[in-house]
Amino acid sequence: QVQLVESGGGLVQPGGSLRLSCAASGSIFSVIIMGWYRQAPGKQRELVADISTRGRINYADSVKGRFTISRDGDKNMVSLQMNSLRPEDTGVYYCYSVILRRGSLQSRDYWGQGTQVTVSS
Repeated sequence: QVQLVESGGGLVQPGGSLRLSCAASGSIFSVIIMGWYRQAPGKQRELVADISTRGRINYADSVKGRFTISRDGDKNMVSLQMNSLRPEDTGVYYCYSVILRRGSLQSRDYWGQGTQVTVSS
């Protein structure tokens, strides 16, 4: 019943920018963490960035200074602004959220469907 709806992604040239957005909806009591993971071909899925309800942010070392994660005026929404994109940023990007559902005693991990980001000339 909890859903993560993603938008953004696409094909950009090196040095270009993309903005990914994700909105959580459904039987939500509290969104604890929202963020983004990515998976490049032949590689493990890795954390790109996340943000807690208290505003604490984590970034992968490879994206620091280039990517910015933010809550877009709603606790259930998150965006990832990606600047100065490189070919190695190519991969499937997944919205991720830790959510406490209504009626639940324990938080759970939820994932979006994934959106392709391709950085190529």
